[in-house]
Amino acid sequence: MSEPNTYDLIIIGAGPGGYVAAIRASKLGMKVALVDKRVTSGGVCLNEGCIPSKALLDSSELFVMARDKFSLHGIVVNPPSLDLSAMMLRKEDVVKKLTDGIAYLLKKNEIERIHGSAVLKGLNAAGLHQVEVIHSFSQPTSSGQQSLLDSVPQSTLMLTAPKIILAAGSEASSLPGISFDGQVVVSAREALAFDQVPEHLIVVGGGFIGLELGSVWRRLGAQVTVMEMLPQILPNMDRQVADMLYRTLRKQGIQFKLGTRITGVRRIGSKAIVLFNSGGGSEEVDCDKVLVAVGRRPLTAGLGLEELGVEFDEKGRVVVDDNYKSSVSGVYAIGDMIPGPMLAHKASEEGVVCVERIAGMTSEVEYEFIPGVVYTWPEASGVGASEEQLKTAGIPYRSGRFNFAALGRARCMDETDGFVKILAHQETDRILGVHIVGPRASDLISEAATVMSFGGTARDIAMICHAHPTLPEAIREAALDVHKESLHT
Repeated sequence: MSEPNTYDLIIIGAGPGGYVAAIRASKLGMKVALVDKRVTSGGVCLNEGCIPSKALLDSSELFVMARDKFSLHGIVVNPPSLDLSAMMLRKEDVVKKLTDGIAYLLKKNEIERIHGSAVLKGLNAAGLHQVEVIHSFSQPTSSGQQSLLDSVPQSTLMLTAPKIILAAGSEASSLPGISFDGQVVVSAREALAFDQVPEHLIVVGGGFIGLELGSVWRRLGAQVTVMEMLPQILPNMDRQVADMLYRTLRKQGIQFKLGTRITGVRRIGSKAIVLFNSGGGSEEVDCDKVLVAVGRRPLTAGLGLEELGVEFDEKGRVVVDDNYKSSVSGVYAIGDMIPGPMLAHKASEEGVVCVERIAGMTSEVEYEFIPGVVYTWPEASGVGASEEQLKTAGIPYRSGRFNFAALGRARCMDETDGFVKILAHQETDRILGVHIVGPRASDLISEAATVMSFGGTARDIAMICHAHPTLPEAIREAALDVHKESLHT
């Protein structure tokens, strides 16, 4: 065992929360160690989540455009064929360039990046937290990438610091009695790396992950069936937006079985039979792959947190106060390990604010203005309260709406499905929520989040001159419609 290595801050987890927190801490003058099981930084988001899924979504959108829409623009091409291996190589290249970029940033900011498994071991005689790291080195796989499966522990390091930030992230939840096998019953990680298009993909869960990956494989030729226990998809989104997206995805060929409970999965060779109940008795359907996308759970096991006395809530998340302090002095937690939406940008914001509060600053995360996005096509996004939430809370509001079908830029793009909806307080006109389903909703929602964070009103947006012809004009028209003054409805 090496001599103890002392830092001002040790961060466990190099995902969007951990590596961003490390960079901010370094810029504030702290000596930082960043520990992660992965060889590469970026966590689930960069390595097997947000980034690879968006790379495949973009590629599959282009495939569908070439197949179904080029002719509408007077572009005549032979029917496109799919080279799935090339598409996957592009995805991996995107991921590698970004992970290399993070490695550069960590080196530039003099952050000690340590590859290994961390366990908190309590305080030493000097009152510093001890973190034992099983330090491992990975061998390259046949694809040139490094895998934890090939790693061999080489040494044990003992790190010490007065402050620890837990940013280990989360993992996919499985169904009771149905385990992941990595081949037929899979999580998003495996569904991002299929070596061939499934004939029939069953997606269990009608949330963000299931709809996005279901869209990828439907575009590439798979039959896709989404099974959701609830009577609707995307239960936390504005209902009109979710319903519009549901109808559009059905037109694209995705089949839905709502109000459906999965009761079992039987493996038959390389295929499976899924047993389910939609309220009319037990049924079954055969498929090639079962993607279980029913949520995620915090990665707290194996970190020594229970032994240390860290308190958890009923969902296994670390209980923290407004400063992200856990029940153990000097131990903080952020991102997927604590309550709140499991979003990369939420984790990054918490990482910055947690470090700044450790440094004595008074920054904060504005949780009510964190946008959520579904990267299907059309995309769906929202920030603030939904119409259903306002009704439940008894808050008086006005609603303004503008359809993309009436927008010049959307017509030029041949992307006319969807709308922008703005909810403003009936008395103060302050914007309470903005919800979008349509082309580039992921980009459009930023204007709404910006205006809301400054306490802006529907009038404020209506008074801003938006360039023409552009998609953001739909936001201005929806703001005008709050007071029934829309010019192009």
